[in-house]
Amino acid sequence: MSIYKVIGHYIRIEEINIDTAWKEFLYNKNDHPICDFYFGSMRYTNINRDLKVVEASSKRNILECDGTLMISNEEYSVAYVQKGEKETYNIFLNFLFYSHAVNKNMLQLHCSIIEDRGRGLIFLGPSGIGKTTQAECWEKYCGSTIINGDIGFVQRKDQSFIAWGTPWHGSSSYCLNTSVPLKALIILKQAPQNSIRLLQGFEKVAAVSKNVFYPTWLTSGIELCMETLNYLLTMIPVYELSCRPDEGAVRLTEETVFGKDIV
Repeated sequence: MSIYKVIGHYIRIEEINIDTAWKEFLYNKNDHPICDFYFGSMRYTNINRDLKVVEASSKRNILECDGTLMISNEEYSVAYVQKGEKETYNIFLNFLFYSHAVNKNMLQLHCSIIEDRGRGLIFLGPSGIGKTTQAECWEKYCGSTIINGDIGFVQRKDQSFIAWGTPWHGSSSYCLNTSVPLKALIILKQAPQNSIRLLQGFEKVAAVSKNVFYPTWLTSGIELCMETLNYLLTMIPVYELSCRPDEGAVRLTEETVFGKDIV
């Protein structure tokens, strides 16, 4: 069990089923007074659900995905992959890339990313919530560019963050090799009426944490992620957007996030 501190709130991570852990947090929070946020296993397979670590030792790492094996050295800098499907190769490549990206103040997020006149927005939420749909609304009504529809990276650069497109995009077709300065994170919720509010404290930590991919196969992977996450949530505002997939949601978000900067 490990406990990490992010903007004054504590995240507890244990090696148990993530869904079970979340339910325990919801119903038994008072049983864990030291923690504000009770999370479950961060094993890669519990997030990606396609990849699992078969063996990890001081000399080599063996991973399996859909019956295909990858063997890498300890640093994940050299790897051999059995013949497999293109999708399997992509999963392994993502794994290897993130193993090094996390050391460069980068986080991988389950998100969609747009660029609107040099300003970046990231939409977060579970599959099916409408991340790509909301990005397409911005493209339609504001002429914004969709950088990625499913997987993105953010990177801390001094006192700012950059949102990066990636070669990985899940079921989305949007995948641009570009970056944009990040202005805000938007947590999406479906609702019959459009409304938006700024998140603070624990609520902000909980909302964003659930959309982070954690490289637990690395010795210091979670610590590095938590350090970058702490900076991200300190420097970048997080909003909850309850919305319909329409122009009204776009204009409400534009006015709230950009305010006087609206072009």
